[in-house]
Amino acid sequence: MGPIKTSLQQLAYKLMNPFIKLLMKLGVTPDMITFIGFLLNIVSTGVLIYGAEVGDRNDHRYLGYAGMIILLGGAMDMVDGRLARLSGKSSDSGALYDSVLDRYSELVMFFGFCYYTVTQNYLWTSIFCFIAMIGSIMVSYTRARAEGLGVNASVGIMQRPERIVLVAVSSLMTWVISKYILGGDYIHGTRLLNRPLFETISVFSWPIFFLAITANVTALRRLYYAKARLEEQTD
Repeated sequence: MGPIKTSLQQLAYKLMNPFIKLLMKLGVTPDMITFIGFLLNIVSTGVLIYGAEVGDRNDHRYLGYAGMIILLGGAMDMVDGRLARLSGKSSDSGALYDSVLDRYSELVMFFGFCYYTVTQNYLWTSIFCFIAMIGSIMVSYTRARAEGLGVNASVGIMQRPERIVLVAVSSLMTWVISKYILGGDYIHGTRLLNRPLFETISVFSWPIFFLAITANVTALRRLYYAKARLEEQTD
């Protein structure tokens, strides 16, 4: 973890500590917070499905709503870990529960974006979302599998917090730019395979394309890193 990321994390912990202490007094457990985060991701997907059915290509507000909910769900991911440590309730069972629900949360989240982009006929964006979903799950799986074999493979740039922030902020910014700057479905003349390269949804598409590439690169980097460490142990 880089020094900037560490400093930001420590600042976030300092700000949330009073809230954590309140949760402890109320008897809220880390597993409860984990489940709330999972439910928020389900809600965000519901918003995207609803928006895909009732909205049109000029209406990006449902992307913004989903982005705000996803950010809140991501915050729960920090809260449950901090609550577990400060309350002394860290456990292997809790870690397992958290990891499994985190994977479900990401799959549900990406399903919502895939549904929205397919329904709104954003072909390339839907493809990027699907590839990003594959990479995101493989990043987590590769690390877990490597740790099960005794190797710490926490390398690469696109870990879960970065993925959540990128998806949430890009979807939120798509709505903000669409509503307050471009005023709808602005399309540039440049086209590829009879589809526009630049339009309002590109504010979301290009970060998702970046995520699709970097997540899979991170997964492969972890694979070869862990493979090399395991081979060194057998030499």
